[in-house]
Amino acid sequence: MAELTGTVALVTGASTGIGRALAEGLAARGASVAGLARGAERLSAAMADVTAATGSRTVSVAADVTDLAAVRAAVARVEAELGPVDLLVNNAGLIDAAEVPVWEADPEQWWSVVESQLRGPFHLVQAVVPGMVARGSGRVVDLASGMSTRVNPDYTAYSVGKTGQLRITEALAASGVLAFDVAPGVVDTPMTRSMAMWDGYEDWTPVSAVVDLVAAIGAGQLDAWSGRFVRAGKDTAESLAGRTPVDAQRQVRLVRFGDDDPTG
Repeated sequence: MAELTGTVALVTGASTGIGRALAEGLAARGASVAGLARGAERLSAAMADVTAATGSRTVSVAADVTDLAAVRAAVARVEAELGPVDLLVNNAGLIDAAEVPVWEADPEQWWSVVESQLRGPFHLVQAVVPGMVARGSGRVVDLASGMSTRVNPDYTAYSVGKTGQLRITEALAASGVLAFDVAPGVVDTPMTRSMAMWDGYEDWTPVSAVVDLVAAIGAGQLDAWSGRFVRAGKDTAESLAGRTPVDAQRQVRLVRFGDDDPTG
């Protein structure tokens, strides 16, 4: 199990679902964990439970990730109470309210999903990454999705947002920041249960597989995969360690139609 003693982790969307599991899993490995979410009461209760279960130091900071000023204030509080953030996990985000084609989607709800998936990570990067760059250390994990690598006509907002996150991750990696896309697979969470496409589904990815991959990243075991897409439940820290992807492996690119393709 990856050891994270001395690490300060900031997890967004930490009050429920995968974010809640990540907060506890990282704390159980010795990290001090800050949880960020919109709902102060539920977040505070969740982080209190994490402290009780793990004995690790935690802090809860309520903020909307689409509000840059609120995010900056939250990160300032985290750093004042726990220290500089070593591991940023961008997990918070909304999902399309209905399975409909893009022209039938509610415009406001559609855009709110895209904002949560793009403005959220962007704002956290703005608030956290400058400190990482100044210190010459730190890692960023963006929770990706299979829908960021292939089309889903019924969840266009989520797909657009998650695909954009891939480019944020790659931009960070190209700038020398260690950044990773971790797709969690299909984890049994309230959000997943709300999606009609998963009605009757039972082959869930264990959330522990997500925690294990993120913890291995936080411990510096998978740095060769910076700027790449990994998938919990299929990839493991053991299967990835010691392997170095090359060229565009595990990145989203156009497929050339031939050697003379001018877009290659």
